[in-house]
Amino acid sequence: MSSGTEQSARENTGQSAENPWPVRTVARKIADWIHRLGAVWVEGQLTQISARQGTQTAFLTLRDPSADVSMTVTCPMRILRSVEPPLREGASVVVHAKPTFFLGRGTLSLRANEIRAVGVGELLARIERLRKLLAAEGLFATERKRKLPFLPRGIGLITGRASAAERDVLVNTSTRWPAARFQVINTAVQGAQAVPQILKALSKLDADPDIDVIVIARGGGSVEDLLPFSDEALCRAVSSARTPVVSAIGHEPDTPLLDHVADLRCSTPTDAGKRIVPDVKEETERVHQMRDRGRRALHGWVDTQCRLLDQLRSRPALADPLGPVERRADEVALQVQRGRRAMMTVLTREQAALTSARARLAALGPAATLARGYAIVQYSDPQGNLRVLRSVSEVTEGTPLRVRVADGVTHAVGNGETGE
Repeated sequence: MSSGTEQSARENTGQSAENPWPVRTVARKIADWIHRLGAVWVEGQLTQISARQGTQTAFLTLRDPSADVSMTVTCPMRILRSVEPPLREGASVVVHAKPTFFLGRGTLSLRANEIRAVGVGELLARIERLRKLLAAEGLFATERKRKLPFLPRGIGLITGRASAAERDVLVNTSTRWPAARFQVINTAVQGAQAVPQILKALSKLDADPDIDVIVIARGGGSVEDLLPFSDEALCRAVSSARTPVVSAIGHEPDTPLLDHVADLRCSTPTDAGKRIVPDVKEETERVHQMRDRGRRALHGWVDTQCRLLDQLRSRPALADPLGPVERRADEVALQVQRGRRAMMTVLTREQAALTSARARLAALGPAATLARGYAIVQYSDPQGNLRVLRSVSEVTEGTPLRVRVADGVTHAVGNGETGE
C-alpha cells in the first residue's frame, strides 16, 4: 500500500500510531463485517465430530476434499441427531450456516442451522460428471498408459496400516517372486485425511529412482468409503506420475476413477500381487524349456552340418583327390607328345624344303657355273659400278676388266689384254 493510501485509511478510521485501536475494537469491526455476510450453503467433508453427552452444542470440522482448508462448524445437538443416517467422520455434507466471529477468542466458525448428508445418488452423479471431464481431457486414454516392467527393482505400496489389502499384496507378490523388494507407506484409505496422505506418499515414491512401480491398494467398502479414490486431485496426480501406477481398489464391482487413470487396473489387491511380478516357478520352467529347445536346436544344427560334411567328403573330388590330377597328368603328357610330334613334323618338312632350296641355289648359282670352266668378267661403268660383261661390244678397248675364275681368284686385265 502506498503512503497516500495509508494516510487516507488513517484519516477514514480516525486512528494512527499515536492513536491506535484496541484489540476489542478491531475484533468488533471484523465481527460486524463478517456478520453482514449472511447465511451460506457450504459443502465439505466431515473430519471430526465432537458431540458430548449433556451438551447442547456439537462441534464439527468441515474440510474441503480438494484442498488443505478446513473450518469449524457449530450446531445444536438436535440438528446433528436429526440427520439420517447418522453422520460419521468422512461423510460428505451440505451445511447451511452463518459465519460467526467470536470476539473473546478471535476465531471464525460457521453456525449451522441445517445439515444435509450427500446421498449415494448425488455422489455417484458427481463422480460421473468428473469421469466425463477427465475422459474428455484424455486421462483415460489407452495410449498414455505405460507398460509395467517385467521385473521391477522396487515396488512402492500405498495402503492402510495392517490392512488385509497390504497383506494380500505382500503375500501374493512374495509367493510369486520371493526376491521382490517393497517400500510400504501406510496412509488413511478413507475419510478426509486419505487424499492428502496418499498424494504425499505418491509424490515420495514417484521421486525414488529405485521404485519401478507403485501400487495403491485398499479393500472393499461402500461408495462413501471409496470416495477418496475418485478424487480429482488424486486422479491428476496419478496421471502425471512418471512411475507406472497400479490401482487395486476394492472388489471386482468397485470401479473408482483411479482405476481408469492408473496404468493398470487390478480387480483386487490379491490380483495386483499376481500381476506386478512374474511367477518364479513359471519363469524357471520357461527357462528350462527354452534351454531344452536351444539344446535340441543346436544338436539338430550340428547333425545337419555333420551330414553335409559327410556328403561333401563322399563326392569324387574329395574321396579321390589325386585321381583327377593323375588323369590330367596323363592328358598333359599325351598333349606334350602330340606337340613334340607336330613340331618334329614341321621341322622335318621345313628342313627338307631348306635342303631343296639350297640344292637349287647351288645348281643355279655362279659357283657351279665357274666350276664347269666358265669365268665371270666384270668391268666398271662410267659411274664406277662393277657390271658383268655379257658381250665384248659393251666395253671399249682399254677398259680395265676383272676376271673371276673357278678357283675364286680375281685377275685384272686391261688395254686389250686377255686374262686367264
